[in-house]
Amino acid sequence: MERLKVAVIGLGKMGVLHTGILSAMSNVHVVAVCDKKKLIVRFVKKILDGKVQVVDDVNHLSAFNLDAVYVTTPIPSHFKLIKSVYANNIASNVFVEKTLASSYAEAEELCRLSEKFGGVNMVGFQKRHSVTFRKAHELLIQGAIGEPSLFEAYAYSSDFIGFKSEEIRKVSISRGGVLRDLGAHAIDLSLWFFGDLEVVPRNVNFDEGERFEEGVSFTVRGTNGLKGLIKTSWYKEGYRMPEIGLRIEGSRGSLFVNDDEVEVKFTDGAAKKWYRHDLNDNVDFLLGAPEYYREDSYFIKRIMEGKSTTPDFLTASKVDKIIDRVCQEIC
Repeated sequence: MERLKVAVIGLGKMGVLHTGILSAMSNVHVVAVCDKKKLIVRFVKKILDGKVQVVDDVNHLSAFNLDAVYVTTPIPSHFKLIKSVYANNIASNVFVEKTLASSYAEAEELCRLSEKFGGVNMVGFQKRHSVTFRKAHELLIQGAIGEPSLFEAYAYSSDFIGFKSEEIRKVSISRGGVLRDLGAHAIDLSLWFFGDLEVVPRNVNFDEGERFEEGVSFTVRGTNGLKGLIKTSWYKEGYRMPEIGLRIEGSRGSLFVNDDEVEVKFTDGAAKKWYRHDLNDNVDFLLGAPEYYREDSYFIKRIMEGKSTTPDFLTASKVDKIIDRVCQEIC
């Protein structure tokens, strides 16, 4: 069986997760990992014991004749690293954790580079590979609730309850801000479900007591009079684990979905609910959550087939475009 030679750049939580999943796939050979932090490099070298090459400079990866590279570093570093991957011919097939870049201008340039160098590219919006969100998307496309007219998408966590604002700002910079770190999931799902969306001017708000670094909500509009509200916060009580969800109102009923369940309520009073375990939420190797394995398996399969992915760089750049527009409204 053909095995793709893959390297992972960045050995934080997501880098370790993807490395573990890829290492369990029979059609993948993780030949190298890269991190600029010397302490991490020394530790990983000891753990891997020569089974995988460990380097501290992305340019050293050009020696491995790679088929694909995963970029799993903090968002502010994505632009520079992906440019280096392309410029040094390290690999033409590139996976990057969300969001694609730190701005729409950067995202546009990476789209141009990906088109120039070819290959398959993908951005890690793993909620598209969740069985509940897939089921909800299927129901919407099938017209189960009729024509959608109104939706609310949210992305909440309690990560920073009890933290001082200065502490939140420091973390916010490294993680790209609440919109890119957490809210991007709600934005991407909204784009997947409803197509292109436009931020409504003068409709960006903050929850009481919150700053932009902590939480924000904004209104969008789509085709056929569709209106939506997208909300995100690192500062919500009761969300020990991050939660992403969608509520949709249609002409024939309503739909609610999060990571754990999908529920449809029809205007005639009928209703139906599916839980995650009802939807064959099984994978060959479980690490983190099932959607991460599906995401990686999908990317590898598309490389081997020579086919494009979704969300690719171009699709994912629309998330950066919306975030930039929201930031412009605030400024």
